[in-house]
Amino acid sequence: ATGLGGEEMQALAKETNLSETTFVLPRKEAAIRERGHKVRIFTVAEELPFAGHPILGTAAVLRGMAQTSAWRIELDLRAGKVPVNFEENAPRAAPFGEMQQLEPRFGARYPRETIARIAGLAVDDLRADVPIETVNTGLPFMIVPVASLAALGRLRLDANAAEETLRRSDAKFIYFLCREARDPAAHAQARMIFYGGEDPATGSAAGCAAAWMARHEVAPSGKRVLIEQGVEMGRRSRLYVSAEKHGDAAKNVRVGGNVVEVARGEFFLP
Repeated sequence: ATGLGGEEMQALAKETNLSETTFVLPRKEAAIRERGHKVRIFTVAEELPFAGHPILGTAAVLRGMAQTSAWRIELDLRAGKVPVNFEENAPRAAPFGEMQQLEPRFGARYPRETIARIAGLAVDDLRADVPIETVNTGLPFMIVPVASLAALGRLRLDANAAEETLRRSDAKFIYFLCREARDPAAHAQARMIFYGGEDPATGSAAGCAAAWMARHEVAPSGKRVLIEQGVEMGRRSRLYVSAEKHGDAAKNVRVGGNVVEVARGEFFLP
């Protein structure tokens, strides 16, 4: 991304119309070893300090460009430095990468009545035994525990009401998480609606969900479990997550999955 400014990066991200677009900035080898590869992340509407899938994808591309079987790539983001570990001798076609996200911070909790209303659900469609809570491992998400797969399928988010609720909250987006899943091998199934559409996979939110599950003992401490997302929209994604419970907190949040290249292209700028 040599020579590109923020406005040009934002325009290119809008042109691609993908969930996120990343830009790798030039840096000398010594600086890369010390601070990692400098990366900026944009959605179609704004720059983000952190996001999950662009981190794994960008790290896999950098690993491939280096023509090496390097098992660790470090990225320098606005949110901080994030390491991505690849399985040693992982195949180039679909390597499994796992990022260690930032230490989670837990924020505000919210009444079921408010969130059920903006989600188009009944109050009893949301679990009462665990809280609706903001978690931040680089980007703050409101984790909403849904009681059943049927309720998750009925989700109809009121975008205007959600935007107003988020504006008055400490969360950036809302992540709906259900302990039930269609795949018996999965520990949970999730949905995330943003920018007027639905995201098939949200790695930053999955890390927040991992920390939330560990803290509230929804998932075993330190055990890697599978979250499926994008099922309802026909784009099933598999996110492998883990976090460790430490007292009333969580640590060592990890999110991983296989990285698959699906396209290549070029932009010619004036």
